[in-house]
Amino acid sequence: MRRRSFGVTLAAAALLTSGAGTPEQPGPEQRITVRAGSPGATTAVLTAWQRTGSEWTKAYGPVPAHVGKNGVGQASESTSRTPAGVWPLTEAFGTEPAETRLPYREVTTSDWWVSDVASPHYNTHFACAPGRCPFDEAAGENLGKAGPVYANAVVIDYNRSPVVPGAGSAFFLHVTDGKPTAGCVAIAGADLAELLRWLDPARHPVIEISG
Repeated sequence: MRRRSFGVTLAAAALLTSGAGTPEQPGPEQRITVRAGSPGATTAVLTAWQRTGSEWTKAYGPVPAHVGKNGVGQASESTSRTPAGVWPLTEAFGTEPAETRLPYREVTTSDWWVSDVASPHYNTHFACAPGRCPFDEAAGENLGKAGPVYANAVVIDYNRSPVVPGAGSAFFLHVTDGKPTAGCVAIAGADLAELLRWLDPARHPVIEISG
């Protein structure tokens, strides 16, 4: 993990004090913060932190990030807004291999993320051949056709437990194309590769997004 020597600010420290957890649900020991300058901003600063005991220390960053075209806040299927809040990071995927401890799926053009609000598979991964899927493919995202932005991606577990139709789907931490996103968080590929190596499901990683 490449480290950068920046001091922890009081504001950042305050952000990291939540999430102590319980014996049944341990609190996060890895946290990625994404902080936009305002709710309407389309750029943000991403920093990775790790907890030892009660102390958080910087593990990576800060690095620049792009967020949704409509900024950060309450997400929905009808906006391009990145969901504000704290969300688990439990799995990853990509069209290219990745070195990571997260469950990782190499995707093809038979891999989709379902955004059809009428489908029971809404906001889940589904594998099916194009033209043969049990949902409206026009309202889904073919992960294998997205190009370099999905070379590697981490799923942001927003609206996944429970899934609320229309509340928004397909939010990922992925490779940037240099532009605001449809609601995802996007960073340089080299930075994402480093974070994938660092993320450890045994440490209950989360992403904390604010604007």
